[in-house]
Amino acid sequence: MSFPRYECYKDSGIEWLGEVPEHWDIRRLKYNLRLLTEKTDRRENPVALENIESWSGLFIQTETTFEGEGIAFERGDILFGKLRPYLAKAYLAETSGEAVGDFHVMRPTKNTVGRFAQYQILNREFIAIVDGSTFGAKMPRASWDFMGGMVLTVPPITEQQTIGAFLDRETAKIDALIDEQKRLIELLKEKRQAVISHAVTKGLNPDAPMKDSGIEWLGKVPEHWDVLSIGKVTIDKCDGPFGSGLKSEHYTDAGVRVIRLQNIRQSGFDDTDAAFINENYYREKLNGHDVRQGDVLIAGLGDDRNTVGRACVAPDGIEPAMVKADCFRFRVLIERAQPEFVAMQLSAGSSFDAGKLSSGSTRSRIPLSVMTSRKIALPSPSEQQAIVCFLQGESIKFDALTTEAQTAIALLQERRAALISAAVTGKIDVRGLAAIQPEMESAA
Repeated sequence: MSFPRYECYKDSGIEWLGEVPEHWDIRRLKYNLRLLTEKTDRRENPVALENIESWSGLFIQTETTFEGEGIAFERGDILFGKLRPYLAKAYLAETSGEAVGDFHVMRPTKNTVGRFAQYQILNREFIAIVDGSTFGAKMPRASWDFMGGMVLTVPPITEQQTIGAFLDRETAKIDALIDEQKRLIELLKEKRQAVISHAVTKGLNPDAPMKDSGIEWLGKVPEHWDVLSIGKVTIDKCDGPFGSGLKSEHYTDAGVRVIRLQNIRQSGFDDTDAAFINENYYREKLNGHDVRQGDVLIAGLGDDRNTVGRACVAPDGIEPAMVKADCFRFRVLIERAQPEFVAMQLSAGSSFDAGKLSSGSTRSRIPLSVMTSRKIALPSPSEQQAIVCFLQGESIKFDALTTEAQTAIALLQERRAALISAAVTGKIDVRGLAAIQPEMESAA
């Protein structure tokens, strides 16, 4: 949909704003939003950075408790996350409360509509400029002096209300479409896992005679499959070094790859967030923990997000490499077990392992000895390979559908950002496109 433009424009004198509607004013942010600094520890409605969704400004409920003083705010005030401003956390308060942590808390003046000001702050050009002004390398923060000095557009107050109402309506539509794509991605993820679990436990022949595996989570498996422990098809195994064998001072920018829990995913090996140690130290102290391409890697520790017992295969080109503590390496007998098949079946049963084989309350742990006794069901190597090939083909289909959904999300997010930018800088005229709605604001 194309939007109309205003009839007359003028040069704002500000490069990033460009031309603005002729009847709009130009003013520094500090004259539109007054900085609040009053401290309080009343803890009625504490809001922290984690409670604000990036770019949307939506409130996210958490169960985190906070201590210490915060900055008092009232309904209609704006909370802007000054730490890492590229995260674009700007919240228009719906109640009074306390801003806990790194916030600039601002109150709209009598000539400023809170919702319009929030959208101005969430404008991608505004965020980019503020982010470029930060100080501090590890914990970059935006200063009030810089933010307060930024020049922004100031339409008439009724027009601010109209623009805010228009953006509320249009961004809600876009957000609903984004949520649909996100739900689709989750459904694809669930469907993929269901296809994998069925193939690696039931095979590809729906007419194959079945037998009871004797393993609760496996249930019935094809009659000709062998049920045995993973140790029976393992020619070598190890876990990572515990204690003082591997310290922070041993890590380097290159050398021997250290495989950690975050690299072992149900969906496969995660090659991001790579870590390395000095090769000489590895050769002298840790070479018993080596990993080769094709090894089965298993997580011996899990939590609510990542199940213990999940497995993947070490990718080609990983060497030299080693496993860290709570990570296991199994080198299987290729003539009997296909690593990819074993890893997929172990991952399919990892949620069972978390409850049945592991110990621990908040984090579940399985020792190497118990992991070695985990039961698997194996067809012939050729049938394993056929199942792996089938699943690789299915994964390509799921990946394509997921990529389509991710592309749609990116386009919608770009559309959302462009619409906000155009509306708050006057590049489009929305006065005839949105009915004015009551605005949540408080006058200074």
